[in-house]
Amino acid sequence: MSPAIPGLEVLFIAGFGPIPNNVAASQDFYQYTLGLPLKPMEGTSDYLVAAHDALDGAKHFALWPLHHAATSCFGEPQWPDSHPIPQSWIEFEVADLATATQVLVTNGYQLLVANRQEPWGQSVTRLLSPEGVLIGLTITPWLR
Repeated sequence: MSPAIPGLEVLFIAGFGPIPNNVAASQDFYQYTLGLPLKPMEGTSDYLVAAHDALDGAKHFALWPLHHAATSCFGEPQWPDSHPIPQSWIEFEVADLATATQVLVTNGYQLLVANRQEPWGQSVTRLLSPEGVLIGLTITPWLR
């Protein structure tokens, strides 16, 4: 492993978010379904942001190989042609995974995995967002 370029020192994840083609569909998913505290940034109507202190930051950052994500979602290492290949992933820790999963189903979202216990001890529901981001709603005991 080569060292970082001198003078370039990453301190933390400063931001993450999808790049939607359809802002209304994404707002419906992130703000109205997941309940994230989004509001238009001052001077805009469609750049939706959570205030820097309104949502806790990332507890885990990883390069998750596509074949691992495919195995987690579909039980085999090949991502199926029937779904867009995700370019990123994000997980949201929830208070009650069974309730959160039911809310998604009730609102018509197609789940890839529903309230499943992963071999590493995490419980997860997975789906693709309107932009094709692989979303996980999770219960992660070691982060609590």
